[in-house]
Amino acid sequence: MFDITILAVGKIKEEYFKKACGEYRKRLSPYARISIEEVSYEPFRHDGEKNKAKQKEGERIRKFLEKKKGYEIFILDEHGRGYTSEQFAEMTEKISRPIVFVIGGSLGIDKEILSLPYKKISLSSFTFPHELVRVVLFEQIYRAITIINNKTYHY
Repeated sequence: MFDITILAVGKIKEEYFKKACGEYRKRLSPYARISIEEVSYEPFRHDGEKNKAKQKEGERIRKFLEKKKGYEIFILDEHGRGYTSEQFAEMTEKISRPIVFVIGGSLGIDKEILSLPYKKISLSSFTFPHELVRVVLFEQIYRAITIINNKTYHY
């Protein structure tokens, strides 16, 4: 059974995103323990405060990750390595330790976090709202696990 943590900046506000994540979480329950951890979003009033806000969010992410020594950690980043669903499944299947996926907030992920020696993966070269990224990540985890278990979901 996979042990997966999704660390995200901020909470999901829209009910339809919550429902979609809940549905995939339910589908994954026979195959994976999924936990969701959220660090708080840092508000800002104007453009000049964006970098400071992103740094504060980055500090919260770093503190969380410091407690996850021995975990396989993936930072979701638009410049990270892209995978096909089959490649993602193959990569996931090879991991024998707990996994953490990190999703940034609306401002993205601070450069200090990106400079850490964690794997960077991209779900797409498009930029998505951070709430939607959770849904897409859940779906791709589910798709990978169905591929690994030869279930009829991926065609």
